[in-house]
Amino acid sequence: MDYDKIVCNCCQVTNGMIKDAVDGGAKTLEEVQDVTGAGTVCGACLEDVRHLVEQFVKEQE
Repeated sequence: MDYDKIVCNCCQVTNGMIKDAVDGGAKTLEEVQDVTGAGTVCGACLEDVRHLVEQFVKEQE
């Protein structure tokens, strides 16, 4: 996975930033949004962000 790839263009949030948020304790889409701002402007990336959060949480189990 390219951790430098931007997932949320509005807030310039990358895959790596979402992973860092999950690694830091955010376990839900809403918690990741609070930390990163991803998906809080136009919402076009919400499904991608949700998928990444689920993937990174599952990797921790």
